[in-house]
Amino acid sequence: MSQKEENAISPCREEDFPEWYQQVIRAADLAENSEVRGCMVIKPWGWAIWERIQLILDGMFKATGHRNAYFPLFIPLSYLQKEAEHVEGFAKECAVVTHHRLEVRDGKLVPAGELSEPLVVRPTSETIIGAAYARWINSYRDLPILINQWANVVRWEMRPRLFLRTAEFLWQEGHTAHETEQEAWEETVRMLGVYERFARDYLAIPVIKGEKTESERFPGAVRTLCIEAMVQDRKAIQAGTSHFLGQNFAKASGIRFQSREGKLEYAWTTSWGVSTRLVGTLIMTHSDDDGLVLPPRISPSQVVFLPILTKENCRSQVLEYAERLANSLRETYWEGQKISVEFDTRDIGGGNKNWEWIKKGIPIRIEIGPRDLENLSVTLYRRDRPHRKKEAVLIQNLPQRVCEILSEMQQGMLQRAQEFRCKHTHIIENKKDFYDFFTPLNSEKPEIHGGFALAHWNGSVNVETQIKNDLKVTIRCIPFDLIPEPGKCIFTGEPSRGRVLWAKAY
Repeated sequence: MSQKEENAISPCREEDFPEWYQQVIRAADLAENSEVRGCMVIKPWGWAIWERIQLILDGMFKATGHRNAYFPLFIPLSYLQKEAEHVEGFAKECAVVTHHRLEVRDGKLVPAGELSEPLVVRPTSETIIGAAYARWINSYRDLPILINQWANVVRWEMRPRLFLRTAEFLWQEGHTAHETEQEAWEETVRMLGVYERFARDYLAIPVIKGEKTESERFPGAVRTLCIEAMVQDRKAIQAGTSHFLGQNFAKASGIRFQSREGKLEYAWTTSWGVSTRLVGTLIMTHSDDDGLVLPPRISPSQVVFLPILTKENCRSQVLEYAERLANSLRETYWEGQKISVEFDTRDIGGGNKNWEWIKKGIPIRIEIGPRDLENLSVTLYRRDRPHRKKEAVLIQNLPQRVCEILSEMQQGMLQRAQEFRCKHTHIIENKKDFYDFFTPLNSEKPEIHGGFALAHWNGSVNVETQIKNDLKVTIRCIPFDLIPEPGKCIFTGEPSRGRVLWAKAY
C-alpha cells in the first residue's frame, strides 16, 4: 500500500461526508470529544486557528469603535423571564444551577444548599448585559455604548458535532445601545458587513447576506440578519448573525435615558456574534481527502521547514542552511504581517512528518536536503496542489516566491468556493422540481441534487413548516443582493414579493 493510501482520510467526502469531517478533525489533531457529552477539548492546532479568528476579528471590531468587556457566566432566572419571547426561544437549551455546594451522604457527593433563585448558565447575554446597561445609561450623552465580549456559552445540544454543535462553545457577542432607531439599525448592518468581509478576505469563504424570516429570527429580535455559507456537501451553514433588537430588551431591562428634549426614552439595542462554528465551516468548505486545507491568511503558520537529515555527515550543514532560510522568511512581510514559520526537526520518518503537516493543512512545506544545499535551492510543496507536485526554488527567489504562492492560494481558494456555490445554486420555478432537487432518488440527474434553491414563497409560516417537515429544508435567508422579482409562490400559487434562499443546513 502506498504512503498516500495509508495516510489519506478515509472515508472520502463522496462516501460519507459526516464521517470524513470527523476524520479530518482527528487527522489534523484539532479537537476531541470530552468525557462530558456534547463538550469538546480544543487541541493546540485547533486553538491556534481560533486564536487567529479572535485576533483578526477583535481588530476589526476595535476599528469600528467597539471595546471588550466581560459579564457573568450565571444569569438569574428572573432576568430571562423579563423577556418572554427570548426565554421561550432558549428554554429547551438552558442548563440550570439550583444548588451551591456538595455534601457527602452515605459515601456519595450530593447537591446541597439550594439556591433561593436558580441561575441559568449563559446561553446568550442580552438580559445580564441589559441589567448593566440600565445602571450605566442615564442620558443621551452616555450613548452609544459599543461593547464586545469574548466568552463561552452553554446551549444543551442533543446531537453534538465537533465545532458545529456542542453544548459548550466559544464565541464573541457584541451588545450595543443607541439613542435612535436609525443608529441601531446602521450598527446591525455594519457588523454584518464586518462578518462578510472577514469570511471572504480571511477564511476565503463566499457568503450570502440576507435577513431571516420571522420564524427563524433570534428570540426577541425585531430583525435578524445573517451570512450563509455553502460547504462541500452542498448544505448551508449560518456563519454569523446580527440582530436588531429594537426596544424590546431595553423595555425588559429598563434601559432608559433622558433625551435631548428632556424626555425619558428607551434605548435601541443590537447584538451580533460568531462562534467556533466558523472553524467547522472552514473545514467543510476547503478540506480534501488528504486532510485539512487552510487559507494562508487564517493559518496559524504559513510555512513549515522540513530538513532532511538522513546523512549524518551533513546534518549540521543542512540544519544551519535551513535555519538561515527560515529566519529570513520570518522577517518577510506578506499582507502586512511577518510570515509565520514552523521548523520541524523531530526525529521521525520524513514521510510521516510530511503527512502530518499535509493533514494539518499548512499552506507551504519546504524540504531541504543535501542536494538542495549543493544547488543553493529548496524543494517547495503547496497544499492546494497534489501532494507530490513539487517546485525547486533558488534561495534568492524564496521570499518573493513564497509571497506569490500565498497570494495565489488565498485567492484561488475563494474562487473555487465561489465557483462551487454558483454551480450548486439553482433557480426553481415549481413545487415538483423543488422536491426533486432535495430528493435525489426521484431525479434522473442526481449530479445536480442539493445545494441552494432560489424560489418564490408567499411568506407563510405554514409553508415553511411543511417544507421543513417534508424535506428538512429551511429558508436560510431573504438575500439582500437579489433584485426584487415579484412572482407566484411555487407551493401555493399566491403572490410572492421575491425569491428566498432554501437549503438543508447544519
